[in-house]
Amino acid sequence: MPLQLTRRQFMVGCSTAIAAMAGSRLTNVAFASPTAPGSTNQDILVAVFLRGGWDALNVIPPLGGADRAAYEAARAELKIPVTGAGSLLQLDNRFGLHPAMAPLFDLYRAGKLAVIHAVGLNNDTRSHFDAMQYIELGTPGVKTTTTGWLTRHLQSATNLPPTILIPAVATGGSMPTSLLNSTEAVSMTSPDSFRFSGHWFYESDQRMMLRRMYDGDTWLYQAGLRTLDTIDIIESADPGTYTPGNGAVYPNGEFGYQLQAIAQMIKMNIGLRLASIDLGGWDTHESQGDGSTGYLAGLLQQLAQGLAALYRDLDGSGCAGWTQRLTVVVMSEFGRRLQENASHGTDHGHGSAMLVLGGRVKGGKVYGAWPGLLDEQLYDGIDLAVTTDYRRVLSEILIGRLGNTAISTVFPGYTFDSPLGFIMDPPTPPVPIPPGLTHRTYLPLISRTEDTLICP
Repeated sequence: MPLQLTRRQFMVGCSTAIAAMAGSRLTNVAFASPTAPGSTNQDILVAVFLRGGWDALNVIPPLGGADRAAYEAARAELKIPVTGAGSLLQLDNRFGLHPAMAPLFDLYRAGKLAVIHAVGLNNDTRSHFDAMQYIELGTPGVKTTTTGWLTRHLQSATNLPPTILIPAVATGGSMPTSLLNSTEAVSMTSPDSFRFSGHWFYESDQRMMLRRMYDGDTWLYQAGLRTLDTIDIIESADPGTYTPGNGAVYPNGEFGYQLQAIAQMIKMNIGLRLASIDLGGWDTHESQGDGSTGYLAGLLQQLAQGLAALYRDLDGSGCAGWTQRLTVVVMSEFGRRLQENASHGTDHGHGSAMLVLGGRVKGGKVYGAWPGLLDEQLYDGIDLAVTTDYRRVLSEILIGRLGNTAISTVFPGYTFDSPLGFIMDPPTPPVPIPPGLTHRTYLPLISRTEDTLICP
């Protein structure tokens, strides 16, 4: 009978194994997951944070009526035209989409992308640092919270396997506040960098020495071996030779590179459930770009091309079609002020917009109550008001896709009233793997009977 490890035992063993690798440059590594009675949830959440506060009113502007008139009066230079060159892409009879977002517009029309407007924090901060901290901690107005909202999701989820090799990954080399104090997340730039990096002449000796160290039957030995097996699994997949599926082309730069790394990790099928990625540069106080051209348009194009490439790369690929398990949520700390400034930019605002992309998303619709842009409808008389708490959007994803109903734990002090309706009903749970079958045929080092998806 295989040895059963508690979560704490597994973590201690991993930490010991990593400590023994001093000099191998393998950093920020931890593998574990909560105990998981019952069925296993296999959905994957990719959280994209747009740092700097994006201009939601130029990403999703009003198309007509009094709101359009107020928008054009406030943005004589920055407004996106409704007709002619560089005009808006029509989402519905109320809103349009910035033309630089055209790669995502196709997914919107295909019903895979949902837009939530007038969403954000229900407080009056316009500080980047404070707003980002509140959102990522999941406790608006409270900075002393010691864990991030994604960390608490992993801690409270009851439908994950007893052991996941890499349940969460943060790209870009640093851990975001949303994963604060997580013992289950890995920070890496790419799967190809997740390896022994010592001289090749000594590498085999290192591996042999470490495996001999953990040649025993106690929980510590077993935990250490799991860590080494994880490295072997990633290296065996030869991630440096990865080619995106379906002809997907990621944009040049770190954002595209990191999205491709996330796709690689998903296709490795080693248990990834969460991925966090940032795209910065949204603090557009000046030279934002008049009309649909300029700096903001370039950022939006990068965002749209990257997310469209991720979806295309994963759509219909693998043994189950990864996009049916994928949910991407895009958020920013706040929006921008309605009135453009003298520098052809926009200052810190309030209400923002969120995007949700995935194979089980009820897309092709703009969700949320629209407050309007007339003077009496604006927050503090200057900003788009918030009518949907950002935690409502994230809670719907947690419940509807990740199967975690412990919302009061993930978001302390918040009560989830009702869903907006952008998530489809969950599919019938898959049939568990019969005991004795391995999860991966190319590396039968670990009997992965805890997962339910067989991907040879």
